[in-house]
Amino acid sequence: MADIVDIAVSSDGFKTLVAAVQAAGLVETLKSPGPFTVFAPTDDAFAKLPPGTITTLLQNLPQLARILTYHVVPGKLTKADLAKLGTVTSVEGSAIKINCEDGFEVKNATVLAADIDADNGVIHVIDTVILMG
Repeated sequence: MADIVDIAVSSDGFKTLVAAVQAAGLVETLKSPGPFTVFAPTDDAFAKLPPGTITTLLQNLPQLARILTYHVVPGKLTKADLAKLGTVTSVEGSAIKINCEDGFEVKNATVLAADIDADNGVIHVIDTVILMG
């Protein structure tokens, strides 16, 4: 089975995420055994950010890494697992609210595809880049 990075690289719609993970030096981490739960923003999600945001983040790699690690949770947590928890703590260290009462939402993002199984975790595709705070 493919790992989280391989799935993102081979799937349409994650070019921005893959480029950001590469720029932030997180490829090896996300290829490690983990396991990890990744809330993966699509290219369309990144496109919703204010103009110039991605360029600014690529020039501020510590901030980019912080935002990306906010999208990662230790462990392999399916939608059912997340629904029971309600809140999880990201690798970055901040809490992320989960709402599965009417659909599947992660903070302010809607999950477009859940429970994509990877060799080292699980991916949930989201429609919005989530930010701390």
